[in-house]
Amino acid sequence: MRDRLPPLPLFRTFEAAARHLSFKQAADELCVTPAAVSQQIKALETHLGVPLFLRLTRALRLSEQGAAMLPSVQAAFGCLDEAVRRAGVVQTGGRLTVVAPPSFASHWLVPRLPAFHAAHPEIELHLASRADTVDPGGEAAVLAALDRPAGDEGCAMAIVYGAGHHAGCRVDALLAPELVPVCAPGLATAARPLRTPADLCRQVLIHSDIYGSTGRSGQPWGWPQWLQAAGVDTPVATPGRHFSDAMLAIEAALAGQGVALAARPMVAPSLAAGTLVAPFPVAIRSPYTYWLVAREDVARRPAAVAFRQWVVAQAALDAVTL
Repeated sequence: MRDRLPPLPLFRTFEAAARHLSFKQAADELCVTPAAVSQQIKALETHLGVPLFLRLTRALRLSEQGAAMLPSVQAAFGCLDEAVRRAGVVQTGGRLTVVAPPSFASHWLVPRLPAFHAAHPEIELHLASRADTVDPGGEAAVLAALDRPAGDEGCAMAIVYGAGHHAGCRVDALLAPELVPVCAPGLATAARPLRTPADLCRQVLIHSDIYGSTGRSGQPWGWPQWLQAAGVDTPVATPGRHFSDAMLAIEAALAGQGVALAARPMVAPSLAAGTLVAPFPVAIRSPYTYWLVAREDVARRPAAVAFRQWVVAQAALDAVTL
């Protein structure tokens, strides 16, 4: 076996696009955008060094190399399905509770859930959004969220924004988001247009407390770091409006109330739809990561295994396309 195969999600995207001979239909099946499918196919073609599709004016055809590869890819996924069936993982019926930060649940997870329900209709998934899953400083609140209420026969997992230190738990990294400034399209071309990053100093800056402070120093984190990365000399304490949650900050930006610093995965649908614009390409890496956390005994249960495999694969797709 080659030491460095392309990521498995790229093969899944190729198989769907080849089966439908349509990037749009493949995108509908995978719950992503056609542009994301196109980017993933290009990434696979780049890795392999051969074209997989012939992109005609009004049609999509497999190239000679793509047609030769497709049967083996489909056979490989068939083998994986059979292996999972033999392991009994498909028998995942039951209740699964997932708690997540409000912004992650609303802007990232919910739009992707139809794909999970289609793949696992036997799982009764309960999704809850809770602010205590934003946990940069500790793990007590998260562990409390994983405790099942008395009489609940299901199991609980949490998607946590933080450092990922949770003793006694299985922890899987999902997304380490980049933060970019976003605003309503009209704001970027208003009376005080955004031509350079320095123009932000004349705008209302929207702050999200989800990013909090730097912890040890206690200094605010977010806009000061972005402005510094963009080469703007500004005081650390920049004026603006403050919101306790990233979802509220994004909604304020959509309403034209100012410029928000947002995690790119949370605003990708709005950017694609044109309801938000990113006026500058500069991005900074978030100091924390979104993690999937479950107690070790829960993480081994079939429903939890099914959700973990699915959500990790979805996050891997974002890592390729964002």
